[in-house]
Amino acid sequence: MALLTCTGIMSLDGYVADASGSFEWSAPDEEVHTFVDDLERSVGTFLLGRRVYEVMRVWDDPAMLDDESPAVRDYARIWRDVDKVVYSTTLDDPGVPRTRVERTFDPAAARTLVDRAEREVGIAGPTLAAQALAAGIVDELRAFVHPVLVGGGTSFYPAGARLDLELLDERRFTGGVVYTRYRVAR
Repeated sequence: MALLTCTGIMSLDGYVADASGSFEWSAPDEEVHTFVDDLERSVGTFLLGRRVYEVMRVWDDPAMLDDESPAVRDYARIWRDVDKVVYSTTLDDPGVPRTRVERTFDPAAARTLVDRAEREVGIAGPTLAAQALAAGIVDELRAFVHPVLVGGGTSFYPAGARLDLELLDERRFTGGVVYTRYRVAR
């Protein structure tokens, strides 16, 4: 059985974007990017909210494969090799291979997709992830915490969430980013 994992890059106070919507402070350095690439290699399908999908579409740009950074080129290949389900009421045709649009997020259908998957399923976008967490279908939370406080904005964790977690892994990076991986207790 595959896992449903929720991975986020966030500030120390738990935000994926600050109050102005900026997340420039979260750009991973080569060490973190390489680690993320290795984590994402196990993903076969991404479940994405529309806004995060629009940010991630840059990885479909052929120029990303020409980037001078090995980690960037590697992630572009990883992104192109996975299936993507985008949940949106406004997006019609994503215009790229291996990507389909669903109008609504059905937690039971998502869990069935995960249970039938041969590879890990990743979920991204705080609004979509909040629905999955509230439904109790997320198996693991993975956080890349940057050494910055932004004081407000878009939270990675849903308001009012109460989950018991078991620490499975942690790692410190030279630039100050800390990675943690937790199993969600059922």
